[in-house]
Amino acid sequence: MTPKVAIVTDSLACLTKELVGRYGITVVPLSFYFGDKAYKDWVDITPSEAYELFLKDPESWYSSAPSPMDFLEAYRQVSNRTKNILCVTISSKLSTTYDVAQVAKGQAEAELPHISIEVLDSRTTTAAEGFVALAAAQAAAEGKNLAEVTKAAEEMRERVTFLALLDTVRYVYRSGRIPKVVARAGSVLNIRPIFTISSGVVRTVGIVRSKEHGVERLLKIMRGKVGQNPVHVAVMHAYARDEAKRLKKRVSSEFNCAELWLTEFSPLMGYTCGTGTLGLAFYKEG
Repeated sequence: MTPKVAIVTDSLACLTKELVGRYGITVVPLSFYFGDKAYKDWVDITPSEAYELFLKDPESWYSSAPSPMDFLEAYRQVSNRTKNILCVTISSKLSTTYDVAQVAKGQAEAELPHISIEVLDSRTTTAAEGFVALAAAQAAAEGKNLAEVTKAAEEMRERVTFLALLDTVRYVYRSGRIPKVVARAGSVLNIRPIFTISSGVVRTVGIVRSKEHGVERLLKIMRGKVGQNPVHVAVMHAYARDEAKRLKKRVSSEFNCAELWLTEFSPLMGYTCGTGTLGLAFYKEG
C-alpha cells in the first residue's frame, strides 16, 4: 500500500541509504564547493571522499546555500505517488534550508494545486534530524494522514538529543560564533568542546582535553538521560570510522538498545566541525 504521505528531508539528516530505502524517504542533497567545483552532498561524493578533499586544503572548501529548485524538484518527484508531503529540515537557526523549503512549497503548490505540503523545522541537525524524519516516515507507513504524520515528527522533535565531540576547534570560527584567533588558540591548547542543540541553537555542554575523556562524557550525559530504558541511537563520525565503531560497540554493551546504527556526518558539518568529530543522536522509548 502506498503511504498517504511522502517524507522529504535534507542530506544533513545523515540518514543511511538503507534507512532511506526502507522508508521511501526522499533526500534533498545540499551542496558544497572545493575550489571551483560543486558537489552534491552524498550524491556526487561520499562523506569520506569529501573529508579527504577538506584535509588537502580546508580554505578551498566551503558550503553553499540550498536552492528552492532542489526542493521543488523533490516535491515534483514525490507528487507522482502522493498528494501529501512533509518536509523535515535542519534547524532554521542553523541554516537557510527551512526558508528555502518554504519558498519551494509555495512554488510547488502553485504548480501542483492538488498537493498539500508541510515544512517542519526539526530544530536540530544530523541524525537527530534524521530521527524526526524517520518518526514521520514510520507514521506514514502506518497509513496515517498528513496531520498525524506531522504530529509524530513534532513529538520526536521534543524527545531526541544530539551530542557532538569535536576533535579540534580550529574551524569553528566558520560558524561565525567565535573569532578565528580564538579558534586557533583553542586548537593549540587541545581543547575539545562537546556540543548539543537546544531550541534549535548549538550550545556547549562541556570541554575536555582528550578524546577519551570526551567519549566518557558523551556516554555519561546519555546515561543520565535514558537510564536503563530501551533507547534508539545513531553513532556519527567525521572521517573517524574506527573510533565510531568502538563507540558503537560501547553503546551496544552499556545501553539497552532497541535500535543502533552508524552513519557519517554530512561533510557540510565538517565545514565548521573538522574531521575526527564523534556524535550521538538518541531518544528513549516511552
